[in-house]
Amino acid sequence: MRFLLLYATQKGQAKAIAEEIWQQAGAHGLEADMHCVSEMDKYNLETEKDPVVIVISTTGTGDPPDTARKFVKKIQDMTLPADHFAHLQYGLLGLGDSEYTFFCNAGKTVDRRLQELGAQHFYDTGLADDCVGLELVVDPWIDGLWLALKETFLLQEEKEGMSSVVDAVSGSLSAAPHVVHELNLSSEVQNLKLEDKGVRSSDVLSQKLVDISLVASTRDTEPSLVYSVPPVSHSALNIPALPPEYIEVHFCVLFQNPHLSSLISEGTTFEVPVTKAVQLTREDAIKTALLLELDVADTVFDYQPGDAFCVMCPNNVNEVEELLQILGLSEKGEYFVCVKVKQGTKKKGAAHPQHIPERSTLKFILTWCLEIRAIPKKAFLRALVECTSDAGEKRRLQELCSRQGASDYTRFIRDSNVCLLDLLHAFPSCKPSLNLLIEHLPKLQARSYSVSSSNLYQPGKLWFVFNIVEFPACPARPVSRKGVCTGWLAELVAPLLHPNKNTLDTKGGSSSTEKISIFARPNNTFHLPADPSVPFMMVGPGTGISPFIGFLQHRQMLREEHTDWEFGETWLFFGCRHQDRDYLFKDELKCFLENGTLTHLKVCFSRDSSTAEVAPPKYVQDVIRHYAKEVARVLLKERGYFYVCGDKKHMADGVNDAVVDILSMEMEADKLEAMKILATLREAKRYLQDVWS
Repeated sequence: MRFLLLYATQKGQAKAIAEEIWQQAGAHGLEADMHCVSEMDKYNLETEKDPVVIVISTTGTGDPPDTARKFVKKIQDMTLPADHFAHLQYGLLGLGDSEYTFFCNAGKTVDRRLQELGAQHFYDTGLADDCVGLELVVDPWIDGLWLALKETFLLQEEKEGMSSVVDAVSGSLSAAPHVVHELNLSSEVQNLKLEDKGVRSSDVLSQKLVDISLVASTRDTEPSLVYSVPPVSHSALNIPALPPEYIEVHFCVLFQNPHLSSLISEGTTFEVPVTKAVQLTREDAIKTALLLELDVADTVFDYQPGDAFCVMCPNNVNEVEELLQILGLSEKGEYFVCVKVKQGTKKKGAAHPQHIPERSTLKFILTWCLEIRAIPKKAFLRALVECTSDAGEKRRLQELCSRQGASDYTRFIRDSNVCLLDLLHAFPSCKPSLNLLIEHLPKLQARSYSVSSSNLYQPGKLWFVFNIVEFPACPARPVSRKGVCTGWLAELVAPLLHPNKNTLDTKGGSSSTEKISIFARPNNTFHLPADPSVPFMMVGPGTGISPFIGFLQHRQMLREEHTDWEFGETWLFFGCRHQDRDYLFKDELKCFLENGTLTHLKVCFSRDSSTAEVAPPKYVQDVIRHYAKEVARVLLKERGYFYVCGDKKHMADGVNDAVVDILSMEMEADKLEAMKILATLREAKRYLQDVWS
């Protein structure tokens, strides 16, 4: 019994889940015909008679993955009739992250459109949230899929059987055979349920803990990354099927490492020098913010204020060396290896990973191609079980990838930001092969940053600002780390850091020979209003101020060049912890205010104590409420724009709520009506966000 399995992926998650479904299908006696939705020559929904299962992720601000754009455009053709997919039965699993506004939007869009075109659900839609752990929805959704598919096949058979009986009896069908068929159907379904349990029990790993050395000592009453406690430690375990190996790696003759540009498919890369680095925060600030200036004058790299761009960064050199050592390959880091698909692999659609060169050095692969800091997925843990010799360590890895150990996985791996190196230190008898790393570690992604300058203001220069990300040590991860890209950049520019840390004189700064590779990631919406007379408000606490410095630089130049133009008022709401430690761009903002580029500047400091009778507001969302009438005037009467940049969970959601309350109060409307108005502003691209989690 066949079903069509389609996936649309951006970073590989949806594909990995589709592969898991494909693999499990065989154990349930079903055949999954799996394709990426972009492979439109290999399937046809217009004529598809079998059930369809769709796994689709969401990227950006609610967009479909690149691989699904043509598919989504095709089904959104408004000339299609309402019964276009009336023959289609489908189940859909959407992947998203509730940290972002448009949660699972790609999945919801496809689901809604298929319904509008007459398609029917044979199984309820699942929406998995990467913020809390995709597996919390994905695992039970896949578990329930098999019975839903089998019942669908039975109903299909019943329909086909009934139509043949109708043909044979020429319409004189009595009620009796129908009753018999119903009885048969229900008993078959009952059998299926029993068989289903049988299939699942074959996946169960039963282990009696007879060896006392495998049981944590009684003083270890608290579970940890390496220890479990009852009930998990005494449970029979449901563990995932072992993913088939599909990559083989051989040492080969000398070659040349590929250029970094060959590792990306998103566009042209530019190697540009870092011409300046300034620390914007004081030494005693909780977070360290740096501003870097890049020289793009000798390139065709172009940008607008509000755009983002990507930086290609390597993994930490010490972590790469450590990994080579654990793999027993310290002496062979500079050896060249050939990476090929394993002949006769059982992996469906096995292909050479696009981000892995066919020939390069071991060190190049671990430095530039694989995200060695990635949180290991359960399928990777399952594969690591087979590389672990110590029985106790083996059992714990089995627990961590099992259904019974789901909360331990979330607590000690996912929430603790544990990576492969941490696991290999915690489970020293685990010795994976290089091919396993290539199969299970995702592509090392370029990191995205907002442009913090204007090409009009300083031609040929590009500024960007970032906090150096810190991951403090925790019980599951005994070493502290810096962010992959921000840590690397901070180290790279350390010799350049401006002696006078609060000076941003664009003519000053040390010269540098350090270069980084970047590529454009244009933002089609987060730009200044096309009409300069339209007022706008900006909310950017901390490094969220970054794109607004570019906005204000640009606006200043326009005001100088076009003295006869009319310019709308500009508002900036900024917040930080301490006025004297991390007030970014303080002097620049003062200048923008004095020359009239910035009309209103409202600031708040969350950690500074106050002697005032009425405590001043601590956060930007609180300050905004103080200017409710002005916010309502700009947004509703003057059709202005409202920009929010910065942390999603702790700030942008609070700003969103504040604006809803303001709209509700000023329009004397209920909250639901105010939320609809805000949704309309989003649709009209007048309430815009550039946020991160």
